[in-house]
Amino acid sequence: MKTKLIMLACATLFFIVVHPTLAQNRWWDELANLPFPENYPTKQSSQVLMDELMFQRAVQAYLWALPAMNMYGMKEGSEKIFGKGYNVLPIWKQRLNAKTLVTTPNSDVIYAMGYLDLKVDGPLVIEVPPKLQGLLDDFWQRPLCDVGFAGPDKGQGGKYLILPPDYKGEQPKGYFTFRSRTYGVFVFWRAFYKDPAKLEEPVKLMEQTRIYPLGQRESAKPMIFPDASGVPVNMLYPKDGSYYDMLARFIEHECVDPTELDMRGMLRSIGITKDKRFAPDARTRAILEKAAAAGFNMSKALGSEWLERQPGAKIYEDRQWVNVFTAKDPEFKIDGAIDLDMRVVMFAAAYSTSPAMVLDIVGAGAKYPSTYRDANGAYLSGGASYRLSVPAHVPVNNFWSVTVYDAETASGLDNGQPFPSISSFDKPVANPDGSTDIYFGPTAPKGHEKNWLRTVSGKGYFVILRLYGPTQPYFDKTWKLPDIEKIK
Repeated sequence: MKTKLIMLACATLFFIVVHPTLAQNRWWDELANLPFPENYPTKQSSQVLMDELMFQRAVQAYLWALPAMNMYGMKEGSEKIFGKGYNVLPIWKQRLNAKTLVTTPNSDVIYAMGYLDLKVDGPLVIEVPPKLQGLLDDFWQRPLCDVGFAGPDKGQGGKYLILPPDYKGEQPKGYFTFRSRTYGVFVFWRAFYKDPAKLEEPVKLMEQTRIYPLGQRESAKPMIFPDASGVPVNMLYPKDGSYYDMLARFIEHECVDPTELDMRGMLRSIGITKDKRFAPDARTRAILEKAAAAGFNMSKALGSEWLERQPGAKIYEDRQWVNVFTAKDPEFKIDGAIDLDMRVVMFAAAYSTSPAMVLDIVGAGAKYPSTYRDANGAYLSGGASYRLSVPAHVPVNNFWSVTVYDAETASGLDNGQPFPSISSFDKPVANPDGSTDIYFGPTAPKGHEKNWLRTVSGKGYFVILRLYGPTQPYFDKTWKLPDIEKIK
């Protein structure tokens, strides 16, 4: 019996391995039937159950913290390469390619991404130039506001004042004022272009941004706009036990939100406590390593199998295209609760939310049909060849693009091409009927090289079709996107 219990204690670290008996709940049965002589646990039973409890809490902590860790991974990765401070705003001046590791970026617009720290700098002013588009989120990726045409400045530009969560002073007039619920604030600007060879105008627009502490415009540090294009930078959240080290750094720096006390209790039980150094022993570290792997795998399962069963996630009932952000509220509130699963799906594979993102606005905004599968329901394989026939008259006021993403990291697939995408600005060759065939595979189909996105053998991937300024035929489904078909 003692030997069996010791084996169970070890197995608690590895039960995530797929095993035929798992379907019969054998592991759970063993947990439920551990020896409790005279209703007291044996020493070995206690150890098994305490290890299991730590594992379960660590897995839930991994999933719960994904919005913050996705953002903190971006922050730490960016600051390591480009520097930190309110005055540092990296801009992907020649577009963003697969050398930037970040979840589901768009290679067909100009990006700028910055990270503010209200704990260090206090209230900050952001001077936004006219015609700029973007958003501001706190570090749980809860929206403060849209900026630009969808924001309070209505595209006219203006001064935004961002207050810390514990700010107690008076609110000065003359600003669009928002209070963040975290010290960290994400600044995310996006700009469109019409010619991939002429990117200077949107870059210069972004470089008109000014950020400085309240009342210190003249004495503030000068703005720095590093060119992030083509610079190798890892802005992903960890999928191993170092996830909890990052989470501990975040918890140590951030304010305590009363709504988080239960989950902070979860963190405390695995050794993550504000104002106390996170120093897990070897046994705890081993459990956390497996918990992180399980949490990461669960997030991927939710993003594929579960998403396809989620009401409203399938864009067409008879096809494989899904909407990864089906929430009608940018904070995932529904029926008096937070949709935790949808929140995991979103932030395991993407970042940033805003009020405008959940709206269906005909002729404005954007939609992102996505698919992991081909027409037969099989996952897209990097070693196979496929074709997507985009029907004629794509319903957009602006442009459309197709991008391939690494199934593991959700970053742009590093396929050796300049960008992992093809957009309508690239002028892919159209068919006589106006449709456009986009090809995917490890080798280019002869005669269709301009319409080809290379994939990598041994690497699964998924596809997002972006529609900017979607028009009515998309919403009423009189224009329907066919599935991706496997070809020989």
